[in-house]
Amino acid sequence: MIAYGYARVSTAEQAAEGLSLDAQEAKIRAYALIHDLQIAEIIREEGASGKNLKRPKLQRLLSLLAGKQREALIVWKLDRLTRSTRDLLHLIEDVFKGSHTRLFSISEQIDTETATGKFFLTIMGAMAQMEREVISERTSFALDLKRQRTEHLGAIPYGYKKDGKLLVKDNEEQKWIRQMQTWRKQGLSYADIAFWLNEHAVPTKRQGASWGPSAVFYILKQNTQTQVKAESYHGNMKKTVSR
Repeated sequence: MIAYGYARVSTAEQAAEGLSLDAQEAKIRAYALIHDLQIAEIIREEGASGKNLKRPKLQRLLSLLAGKQREALIVWKLDRLTRSTRDLLHLIEDVFKGSHTRLFSISEQIDTETATGKFFLTIMGAMAQMEREVISERTSFALDLKRQRTEHLGAIPYGYKKDGKLLVKDNEEQKWIRQMQTWRKQGLSYADIAFWLNEHAVPTKRQGASWGPSAVFYILKQNTQTQVKAESYHGNMKKTVSR
């Protein structure tokens, strides 16, 4: 069977763990020799993260395998191919199965055409699914707890600041909101207001940023909604304290 090899390192891994491309290639060639696999090419990727599949050399490898039938891919370890279980299962189910590519992982002793290899990947998939669901449950629980404590969630809008975990008015920014509202009533455009604020160096919420018409529009639109929310936070807090 014709086989391709894939070797990957990041600079940090190579320095810390000795996972050199040469060492991986040597293991791949030795494995191929023992298992009577004929190496067509070993594709090497240096300084590339395994967190996703957006790697030039890997994409080239996948395009090579897509046009073939009954060939093999050899890696020294599964995390050389990808560190994402979801991406690994995608490769197995959606890419390799269609081209009948057989995957060999030397370290884990995996062969996707054996019952043991398929079982191992199924277990990995189930564990990944469980992990995603546990993370989702924890995130939902944490957000619900913050809401019960009347904590503000998300970015702090212009005109407000945080007092501990609560949202309170920022008097200086509220002054400029009132001035913007007055200018709008007088017929000034959002662009005119933004120009004046920039000319007079009125600071924005984000340090170093400048004012634009859309920012003025958004602030005036959101201010009323944010004020209602802030009053609701304080109202809930008062109820909690009174209990």
